Amino acid sequence: MTRILLLSLIYMILLGCDSQSEKNVNADQEEWLSLFNGQNLDDWAPKIRGIPLGQNYLNTFRVADGVLQANYDGYKNFDDRFGHLFYKDSFSFYHLVAEYRTLGDSTIPGAPEWAFRNNGLMLHAQSAQSMGLEQDFPISLEMQLLSGNGVDERPTANLCTPGTHVHLADTLFTNHCIQSSSKTYHGDTWVRVEALVFGDSVVHFLVEGDTVFTFTKPVMGAGVVNGHNQDYLVEGQPIKGGYITIQGESHPTEFRKIELLNLCGCTDRKAKNYKSYFVKSDNSKCIY
Repeated sequence: MTRILLLSLIYMILLGCDSQSEKNVNADQEEWLSLFNGQNLDDWAPKIRGIPLGQNYLNTFRVADGVLQANYDGYKNFDDRFGHLFYKDSFSFYHLVAEYRTLGDSTIPGAPEWAFRNNGLMLHAQSAQSMGLEQDFPISLEMQLLSGNGVDERPTANLCTPGTHVHLADTLFTNHCIQSSSKTYHGDTWVRVEALVFGDSVVHFLVEGDTVFTFTKPVMGAGVVNGHNQDYLVEGQPIKGGYITIQGESHPTEFRKIELLNLCGCTDRKAKNYKSYFVKSDNSKCIY
């Protein structure tokens, strides 16, 4: 009887070890989240200047042929209807990948000249609910997405800063847009862009696998945002996280992929959902 109990105990210990190994067998496997499902705008909410949150005025944002579009073909005049499509969840530490292109050379009446083949991904954005009805841009860090005109140099993945400032080499920059080192992608070319975002410490922009821009310590700072709640913008306050939005600035733009790898999560190796690539710990999310 004693021998049977001993063997049973050894078996249970070994089973427990195997179970623990099974918990972490996928620790290195990356779990990417598709923000865009290729079918509809589920999990996204539009906020267009002068229009209440959730109303997709004149079908500005839509899905057609498996791609997500920002398109103003239903407008007779732009009327400063800057639009932003907000994803439902906020993030702080993450790796974002998107593939975009702008379409055609025509513009709609009233569109600003600088909006030609111009769109953007707004990172660390304020919530859609906190935006004013007439607010033009969310307080955020914009990865500006440009296409060339076939002649001039026009790099993409530049940084623009509505209601924000950043540091470059520990120097605070208050310029609205800062150019990246990317090449120019002319015409209707699909372009792959990435953002590696580490809270309020450092952010890297990549184009076709190459790092083209890096900045650090983003903070709130007045400028290039209108119609916002004055109490929301606190000068110098670090921006640690926020929402991701797709911009609409009058020129037709398509996205065929928008994926995110969350770099914040459970870092307890004993948990079932531990991931070795998490760089920010949030053990409230651990599952045992």
